[in-house]
Formats: sequence, C-alpha cells, structure tokens
Amino acid sequence: MTSTVEYLGDLRTTAIHLASKKNILSDAPVDNQGKGEAFSPTDLVATALGSCLLTIMGIKARDMEVEIKGTTALVSKVMGSTPRRISEINITVTMANSFDQKTQKILEKAALSCPVANSLNTDLKQNICFIWPF
Repeated sequence: MTSTVEYLGDLRTTAIHLASKKNILSDAPVDNQGKGEAFSPTDLVATALGSCLLTIMGIKARDMEVEIKGTTALVSKVMGSTPRRISEINITVTMANSFDQKTQKILEKAALSCPVANSLNTDLKQNICFIWPF
C-alpha cells in the first residue's frame, strides 16, 4: 500500500504516506465550495506532474554526471467544466544550469517521458516549457 486518506470533515482530507509517515493536507478549492486553505486534489495532480518531471530529469542528470540542483517548476492548472476536470496543466521549468544542446535535449526528453505525464488522459493538455540560462 502507498497511503491512507482520511476525510476530516469540512471538505478536507489528510493523506499519510505509509513508508515515511509524512502527510499532505488537502482542501476543496474556493470555486468548489471549499476554503482553499491547502492543496486541492486537482492541485496535487498538477503538482505531481511538476515533481515527476524534475525527478526524472534528476535521475537522467545523475546518470550523465551533470547537476540540476536548484531547477524549479512553476505549475498552473486550468479547470474545465462539464465535466469538472483539469483541462490543461502549464509548467515552466527553469533550469539552474546551462548545458550543451545535446544534454539539454536529453534532459528535456527524459522529463517529458515521466510516469505521471504518461499516466494522465491524452485529452489533458500538458504545456511544458524549458528555460535554460545563457
């Protein structure tokens, strides 16, 4: 098992990662009857994509013996209606270090093949932009 999720009432849950005992609080967003005081479940999905992209890039960077520590991903999501769902995830990856074009392409390709990206519905637009320093 991966986690347990408990409903705390008032449209809030807590999830506990069983291996580490770390927890994540979630709250319904303001535009869906919630208080918006924590990540919403759809925020977590979008954020998982950003985290996965960076993690897979980190694995590839380590294999290539290059450093990407300090690289960030700015994540936003667009909600659709009928049915209410995430229609688009926008991620801007700002690289901490610059590399030759071949290394950049390898790292970008690795990121775009992350397991979360591959698990999301093909109808969901994933707009990923990489910013490399000069």
